[in-house]
Amino acid sequence: MRLRWYSVVVDAHDVSAQARWWADVLDWQVLFDTPDEAVIIPRDLPEEYTGKPIPAASWHRIGPGMVFVPVREEKQVKNRLHIDLAPHLEDDRDAQIRRLLERGATLADVGQDDAEDEVSWTVLRDPEGNEFCVLSSRDL
Repeated sequence: MRLRWYSVVVDAHDVSAQARWWADVLDWQVLFDTPDEAVIIPRDLPEEYTGKPIPAASWHRIGPGMVFVPVREEKQVKNRLHIDLAPHLEDDRDAQIRRLLERGATLADVGQDDAEDEVSWTVLRDPEGNEFCVLSSRDL
């Protein structure tokens, strides 16, 4: 028996705005959006699986979605868990970071080393302050 990583749940003040922001950043789709929960999933889910039961062998290979749930309290400390994003080797990493900043992300200082040759990632915050990283370009 195996378990599948099904989703990452993100606390949010505005679940709809956060879901749309992350869907735009990842080029995913909003599966559903209510005041109590918004869910985004990868666009590349094979069409034959959309709306139909998925065989177990294929189901285990589908990547996780993201679920946004409402909270009232403010974020108090650095995330204990964060998402790492990486551009492909053919993509311009700096352009991807600029794109994220233009869409409302902000640079975050969480104590990472400033020496350019020491750090292969950039820490950002989404519009509600959740940290995530953009890693160096890679093909795996």
